[in-house]
Amino acid sequence: MGEENQKEALNIANEENQEQSKSEQTSQELSTQNKEESKQTNQEADTQSQETPQAQENNQESTQKRQRAQNPFRNRNGQNRQQNGNNRGSNQKRNNNNRNNRGRATMPRAAIRMKIDSSVPPEMKKAILDNERVQKDRMEPWRKINLNSGGKVRFTPLGGLGEIGGNMAVLETETTAIIIDVGMSFPDETMHGVDILVPDFSYLHTIKDKIKGIVITHGHEDHIGAIPYLFKELKFPIYATPLVLAMIANKLDEHRLSVDKKYFRYVTKREVYEIGDLKVEWMHATHSIVDASSLAIQTPAGIIIHTADFKVDHTPVDGYTMDLHRFAYYGQKGVLCLMSDSTNSHNPGFTKSEKVVGKTFDELFEKANGRVIMSTFSSNVHRIYQAMERGVKHGRKICVIGRSMERNIETTRKLGYIDIGEEHFIEPHEIGRFRDDEILVVTTGSQGETMAALSRMATDEHRHIKLKPSDTVIISASAIPGNEASVSKLMNLLLKSGVTVRYKEFSDIHVSGHASQEEQKLILRLVQPKFFLPVHGEYNHIAKHAQTAIECGVDERNILLMSDGDQVEITPKYIKKVRTVKAGKRYIDNQSNKEIYADVVDDRQKLATEGIVNIIMQIEEQTGKLVDKPIVMAHGLIANKDKKRFEEEIVDLVVKYLEVTNIEKSAHNKVIEDEIRNIVKRFIIKKYKSYPFIIPTVFLV
Repeated sequence: MGEENQKEALNIANEENQEQSKSEQTSQELSTQNKEESKQTNQEADTQSQETPQAQENNQESTQKRQRAQNPFRNRNGQNRQQNGNNRGSNQKRNNNNRNNRGRATMPRAAIRMKIDSSVPPEMKKAILDNERVQKDRMEPWRKINLNSGGKVRFTPLGGLGEIGGNMAVLETETTAIIIDVGMSFPDETMHGVDILVPDFSYLHTIKDKIKGIVITHGHEDHIGAIPYLFKELKFPIYATPLVLAMIANKLDEHRLSVDKKYFRYVTKREVYEIGDLKVEWMHATHSIVDASSLAIQTPAGIIIHTADFKVDHTPVDGYTMDLHRFAYYGQKGVLCLMSDSTNSHNPGFTKSEKVVGKTFDELFEKANGRVIMSTFSSNVHRIYQAMERGVKHGRKICVIGRSMERNIETTRKLGYIDIGEEHFIEPHEIGRFRDDEILVVTTGSQGETMAALSRMATDEHRHIKLKPSDTVIISASAIPGNEASVSKLMNLLLKSGVTVRYKEFSDIHVSGHASQEEQKLILRLVQPKFFLPVHGEYNHIAKHAQTAIECGVDERNILLMSDGDQVEITPKYIKKVRTVKAGKRYIDNQSNKEIYADVVDDRQKLATEGIVNIIMQIEEQTGKLVDKPIVMAHGLIANKDKKRFEEEIVDLVVKYLEVTNIEKSAHNKVIEDEIRNIVKRFIIKKYKSYPFIIPTVFLV
């Protein structure tokens, strides 16, 4: 490490010497140029005094254009190029400079077009221009990137773009690939019987030989929830901080994959880990979970920063602020590309600190006369800790209910992230031994999940908790997009039970874990990247984040808006989309931890929206004639009062078709069923404008 530091110091010294020599050369050239400009301006002034006012105006405009063309900041290298006085040649050079600058961020127009009066002393003018050069270098540190390195990386999001959650991406070079997060997401109301969604792993199978590891940023479900399902197909080393790996271990245990803990690689923040030909550093980030990280990845093409989920919380519950120093450090070195969380890109200002929720809890606990039941995300350790801390303060015993909540609290207590003594906790069956005003229940179900503890309490199906009118239920979470209906249903059930519900009427009962616009700007300004890829969010979120980046000096031509499956190639010279790989979702039944195939979900959706028609008939095999009248049953298509008429229509249709159709004796019953299905389908579409499932069943007798 000592030799590397000495080499880096020598390199920096050489760069500074080169910059100083360049500055001196530029100053000499500028001094010569100023004299020529002054002489030329005086000559033009004498000529203009003899011309008409219109001609003087035209000549003055021409002179201003020529002076702007001679400004040293017009070309990208900051060097002064002498003009030959030929307007045509000057224009051609300006056009060439514009083409060369294509794809590069530009300085503000006011800074580029500085005009210094010829009466300013040369030493002062040199100092002004030197300061301007320093400002330019400071605002565009990515110019230090070696354009001739030949390095190339590809970035492929497989989840998390065009949606909230399900985050997963691949970063790869010619010989190495790493997976960044492997998260799950929630289904919408049309995905009947589906509990969670996991990314499609098809692309990983095609590059499995060069995947060197999985890099995890933090322990939220939308970043680690799909790991067990991936490990049932492919296994790679997992690099993460201890708490994150402890949470992943719980998931592997649940899926009977405990032996796969041998793939764990524990990391320390601010240390660099070599994974193939990539070097990865975990940088501390503040979020709505303990021990979150952003990533600094050194690639053959340049440095890539991935913020993952973050907000800039200056007063976090645990006191560990976001490591902005490392962002600035890498920004000064020159960052090729920044990938940043876009979830709250429409929110102006700053996201509030997590600590403000604790103050709201103080107020709510003081108002509560009976039991307090607090529900939030099971991984939001800081939120849970603040609630339990208030419970202890108000003399309440803490009862934790919900499998994921119990598991996460046990893990964080074991690892020392929560410091609350064992004497403050009780088991659910012990609740009856204490007065209602001595109980705090911390539970799952803030998203209205049907099988979660809070939903079962609301439907009076929970084994230990029967809600009372004296209870206060605190829902300290916001509805994830797609879960609004479930949360609304839960609220209705709770209110019908007579409890006091505390939700959105308290503005600080929940705060987001994602950065708002001013925090996004802070990261953009610290990093000052050449290229920018907004990630994590729906399309409107990443589009808004792109606008913020443009305001912060990133050239709009250096920004790409991606969707899941888009593969982007990044080099020191360009960024472009090169192809689209297979991406999508796989459906999981949480009760069995097994996949539900897409065609099954499609069938369920069609059954729910279009209905089903069953047709059962017997046909004599020798003659091809009906043995008896067909039986028709329709569900989800026709009102009960119209069913008899509809069934008679279908029977007549089938009988007439069979009377005029000669069925070969050798015909298989499947062939007959297909023909019946087609004629019934055409009839129903034409008359009823519907597309139900049609299931003919033919018995040959």
